[in-house]
Amino acid sequence: MGSQAWQIDADFAGGNILVDRTEADSADVRQDMRDTEGWWFWWQFRVREAQGRTLTFRHVHPKPNNNRYPFGRRGPAVSADGGLTWSWLGAESVGGADAPGAFTYTFAPEAAEVRFAFAQPYVDADLLRFLASCAGCAHLERRELCRSRKGRPVHRLHAGCLSGRPDVRVLITARHHACESLAGFEIEGLLGSVLEDSDLGRWFQRHVELMVVPFMDTDGVEEGDQGKNRRPRDHGRDYEGESLYAETRALRELAPAWSEGKLRMAFDLHCPAPRDRVIQIVGSSDPGMWEKQCRFARVLESVAAGPLPYHSADDLPFGQGFNTGGNYAGGKSCSRWAAGLPDVALVVGLEFPYAEAHDCEVTADKARLFGRDLARALRAYIEASPAEAGR
Repeated sequence: MGSQAWQIDADFAGGNILVDRTEADSADVRQDMRDTEGWWFWWQFRVREAQGRTLTFRHVHPKPNNNRYPFGRRGPAVSADGGLTWSWLGAESVGGADAPGAFTYTFAPEAAEVRFAFAQPYVDADLLRFLASCAGCAHLERRELCRSRKGRPVHRLHAGCLSGRPDVRVLITARHHACESLAGFEIEGLLGSVLEDSDLGRWFQRHVELMVVPFMDTDGVEEGDQGKNRRPRDHGRDYEGESLYAETRALRELAPAWSEGKLRMAFDLHCPAPRDRVIQIVGSSDPGMWEKQCRFARVLESVAAGPLPYHSADDLPFGQGFNTGGNYAGGKSCSRWAAGLPDVALVVGLEFPYAEAHDCEVTADKARLFGRDLARALRAYIEASPAEAGR
């Protein structure tokens, strides 16, 4: 580790870093790929006992022109309170042409611990804090989907119309790829809208039950894995044949029984490539489903009131960009599996950027507000499409 007194590590929930070398005022670091096929970008580490110092952290072998770049559009994220709140250091904090993978940080005199990450993380402790804020709510229940491979409880949250029979059931999944952390804040905003004592909340509580699985790769989230392109199969391609993972296997078994003929919609939340900067629906290869996705997109665009811009023109039709048959060669996705369930009318795969939506900075609070936009769009779509919603 060297003779310096300061320490760098990733020994906490969501942490991910390998340290190649440290010196008195710098460290060479890289992402831990573990069982990832190829390259991916997630990292998070903490530095302790560096009060008052200025340190430089160099990511090894960045390739800015090949999309293999360990920073998003706002530079690194930083937290000085143990990961409770985060801000962006800014693109200007990254070293430029001479040091494209480096950033420098001056630690405040009282900063005994500071965390840095590719983007704001979201782990089990964050979810439990949110659930504690909802304690006693009659319209929310936390149940267990299964136990992960390593014995962790996999949460499933039921919200909305829990007493009596709902008109519609909606499935929400996230974190098939462990690093795609912003989905947690979207889910908080969506659930907050469903649970609140407002016209919108009361409507959900009368008509719709949501089942939300926030961590489809629970072990990967807690251990700071990339998750994307995991060998031998990532969780997001584990929906055909015999599922390798407990979470996908349990969901495939539970969803048809839970539906009772009422499961009409499914949403799978993702984050895109590191520097992508639009919120977009990834279009189905089925023309009928794409038409419904376009209708939902127009509804979402019309009701969105939050600060993050969503434009239906940004959506990605099948056959364009990464949305081709080759992208699904590793196995069936959650969206494609859900589209084959009885009675399901609408399936949406949604990409939410890590750092910027167009020119707007992405933060946890803004992601929560987009979750509220999703709740408004769900209601508007269901009310406008009673036949599809089975009402």
